[in-house]
Amino acid sequence: MNKYCLLLVLLLLPNLFFGQQDSRELEKGRTDKRSKLIEIRGTVKEDNTLKPVRNVEIRVVGGQTYKTDRLGDFRIRARIGDEIIISHDDFNTIYHTITGSDRIDVKVQEDTEGFISKKDRKQKKLSAAYGENLKAARNTMKKDAAISIDYVTKALETVEEDDTFADEKKAELFETLGDIYAYHDQPDLAESNYKTSIINKYSTDVKIKLGNAQLQNKDYQSSFLTFNQLKKSKLNAVQRIQVYEGLGDSYKGQNDFENASKNYNIALSFAQKNKSEDIVIELNSKLAEIFQIQGNLNDAEQYLDNSVQLASRRSKKSSARQRAKAADFYNKNNSFDKEIQLRKEALEDIQEIEENEAMSPRPIVSDSVGVLNSIEDRAITSQVQNYKIANAFAAQSEYDAAIPYLEESIKKAASENDLVVQKDATRKLGEVYREKGELKKASEAFEEYEVIIDKLYIQKEQEISQAKRLSRELALRANRITSLEQDRKLNESRYKLAFASQELAGQQKIIIYSLIGLSVLLLLVAYLMFRNIKQQRFANNLLALKSLRSQMNPHFIFNALNSVNTFIATSDERAANRYLTDFSLLMRAVLENSEEDFIPLEKEIELLELYVQLEHFRFQDKFEYKIEVDPEIDVKQYMIPPMLLQPYVENAVWHGLRYKSEKGLLSIKFLKTTDGTIEIAISDNGIGREKSKALKTLNQKKQKSQGMSNIKKRIQILNTMYKDKVDVFISDLTNDDEATGTQVKLLLKKDT
Repeated sequence: MNKYCLLLVLLLLPNLFFGQQDSRELEKGRTDKRSKLIEIRGTVKEDNTLKPVRNVEIRVVGGQTYKTDRLGDFRIRARIGDEIIISHDDFNTIYHTITGSDRIDVKVQEDTEGFISKKDRKQKKLSAAYGENLKAARNTMKKDAAISIDYVTKALETVEEDDTFADEKKAELFETLGDIYAYHDQPDLAESNYKTSIINKYSTDVKIKLGNAQLQNKDYQSSFLTFNQLKKSKLNAVQRIQVYEGLGDSYKGQNDFENASKNYNIALSFAQKNKSEDIVIELNSKLAEIFQIQGNLNDAEQYLDNSVQLASRRSKKSSARQRAKAADFYNKNNSFDKEIQLRKEALEDIQEIEENEAMSPRPIVSDSVGVLNSIEDRAITSQVQNYKIANAFAAQSEYDAAIPYLEESIKKAASENDLVVQKDATRKLGEVYREKGELKKASEAFEEYEVIIDKLYIQKEQEISQAKRLSRELALRANRITSLEQDRKLNESRYKLAFASQELAGQQKIIIYSLIGLSVLLLLVAYLMFRNIKQQRFANNLLALKSLRSQMNPHFIFNALNSVNTFIATSDERAANRYLTDFSLLMRAVLENSEEDFIPLEKEIELLELYVQLEHFRFQDKFEYKIEVDPEIDVKQYMIPPMLLQPYVENAVWHGLRYKSEKGLLSIKFLKTTDGTIEIAISDNGIGREKSKALKTLNQKKQKSQGMSNIKKRIQILNTMYKDKVDVFISDLTNDDEATGTQVKLLLKKDT
């Protein structure tokens, strides 16, 4: 077939039918149409002879690939807004965006410029494939990280070492990889790929991205070094602003607020000269935060007011964001009236944004759509602002004013499936009703709070599972690209070795040394892959620990709230208030420690004392207790997983002492055995494990308790990660061959 140059003619067939619809139905129809796959037909022919062109590749970006038949016809399935790529060896690649189900007819003309060599044709095809895959990677970056990385990998496979622009292409691809990882909150991977990009070809913009990735990874010393080097480079106006802002962020991360303020002011001066209003707003906000930390509230308030005024002239979203930041400032300084006023104004902006979005169709791809387009903007929602307004009213004991905002927050959060805000608002509503003395409504709110917590646990487990899956996928693709680069280096080494052997016959030593070098390189690759797998296992263990910590058995919470109901039913309001106060202290301590792998033994003992005190308060006629700590133990030096001891104490009370006819004793002792080990003994003189099993009801036997299995899994993972840090031994206490209780011993090793 002769060569062709591109002439794309798209014949749009007119729509045959139009129904009478109102504006809302029409919008709905357009949205539905965009979201559904439609069948589109077309043909590819020569322009002059109308001869069909067969085996033309028609690829839907992010979808399937099709080819024309012997008649030049094709039939594809795609969505409105999708981009298709029409390619063939004999003509330049064609890009087209689907706008409807109309037929697509492509005509090409014969190329009269002459013969193209096979090598040039191959290079042209590889360059076209490189451009297609790079463009597809950028288009899918925010939709699906894994697919986007696959496109980068395909583009990397088209880069040959003898390509004149090989280094520039690799630099561009690794920069794109860094962008993908940075967008999906993988700053360590983003940092390594930006460094690889710079090695292939230096770019000031990429080095600025490297500094921002280091900031995102909280490696403030490295980000400072990066931005400090950039400060000495030749920079344009925008780059100069970014560098000094990055230096300010680095100093702030190292708690050097004086230098942070200095660099923010330099960046602010450049931004004002460049009329970069969005950056001016952000820098005013950052300076206000620095002054607030330093206790200079007047200057902080002035900068915040500047950011609010500037933002109000920009967009509703910018205005809402800055008003919310200013409201947070006034909240910390107990200026609740100013806080409430700013949050109400922010709420008006947010509601207007939401109304506009509800009326306008969302585009297929957009960098910033809706209120929730970034991590920072997740707080700029009507449910969050209603909740914070209610908190401000409650802080001033204006409970009647707080209740409507809490109810609205709960309603909006439920409609948006925002379980975190729904949980907090429901708990706050219960507290407000309790302070008002409306205990029945308070009890109903706390019951609803329990239900939401259960839903939130399930949601968190799903998020952890998704995060693990994404982490595995990204690691696999990162290893694939690393292997590809290593293969490329090995192939290049083999090529050079073969060339050298032809030119310099007889130099066998060079060949031997090269083979040794290749072997070392392969060993290094194997070691790096082994280390990556080990790091992945460690990360998976951390995710598993977080999942187990999030699965706190609600058994105690339900029983505690039932006890409150009992106190209320018996009109023992004082006991109910006292119990709720102690219970809230325990829950606060549990939530504060829930994100930590280890806490000081001192905190665990305080938490345990709170818990035992609550259990004793409920079962005063069943047992007494004593907690003894060896004075030789430095409780601040030993670290222990949070809530490790509570399930064993709960078992002792609920399955041992509670069924005892006379009053029992719960003993908890902390004894120092060696310089690096302590023994924790939890003993009870209850009925023993065998009798406890026999007393279980049929319903209890059907229910599967997760408490002890959860603890066993946590200890197993912790011992794997930290080399047998905790040992547990459970034994029955007997007297004259009769079970008289249970003893649990835990050996806790000190961190070395």
